[in-house]
Amino acid sequence: MSNGDIFVGEVIGTAILILFGAGVCAAVTLRHSKARASGWIVIAFGWGFGVLAGAYTAAPLSGGHLNPAVTLGIAVDTGEWGKVWVYLLGQMVGAMLGAVLAYLVYLAQFQANVRSEGAAGGTAEEPTATLGIFSTIPEIRNPVANLITEIIATIALVLPVLAFGLTEGLGESGITVLIVSLLVVGLGLSLGGPTGYAINPARDLGPRIVHTFLPIPNKGTSDWGYAWIPVAGPLVGGALAGLLYNAAF
Repeated sequence: MSNGDIFVGEVIGTAILILFGAGVCAAVTLRHSKARASGWIVIAFGWGFGVLAGAYTAAPLSGGHLNPAVTLGIAVDTGEWGKVWVYLLGQMVGAMLGAVLAYLVYLAQFQANVRSEGAAGGTAEEPTATLGIFSTIPEIRNPVANLITEIIATIALVLPVLAFGLTEGLGESGITVLIVSLLVVGLGLSLGGPTGYAINPARDLGPRIVHTFLPIPNKGTSDWGYAWIPVAGPLVGGALAGLLYNAAF
């Protein structure tokens, strides 16, 4: 695969992933969405379907990594580092593009994200915080625990992804991406509660950058003090998964 193909594939695939993922978070979160308050299960499946659509789209061009932790795990296992920077660049650009597209889809809802004064004698509604639509926020802010969660959850993603390559028939049948998508749903349901399961540095950092600059009314903070954890944790987890896979298989 050429550098150009890899870059284009990762931009398109990661943009689709974030469009679906940030889109489902917006659908569940924003006050004037028809899917408001539909819950965590909807979010987990929305992200899983984002992986399904993004990875299948990108696969012919780049293999559909869509995640620096996956790219790092593969590089640690194989020792092939020459194209890592192309993957990472495409993933970051795609993640920011996907966040902008999700914002545009829910533009009217974001613009309505203001305090509602209510009828006479009624109570005012607070604006809905928006960072959780774009990036992860820990339920309990404990840097050590949050980092451990992201490391373990990313190992639980990248190690199976690497092992799927050894499963006879999966690659030829084209079903690998579907299995990975279901894996992401399972991770969200099982391990997503503490931190929102970033498990992907580009997925968190790219949209967080976009959130900082988007003109969203009452958007609140972008929480840059926490931002290093969903970057460092998945990178460490991806590298450890690559080392473990290389040693065990």
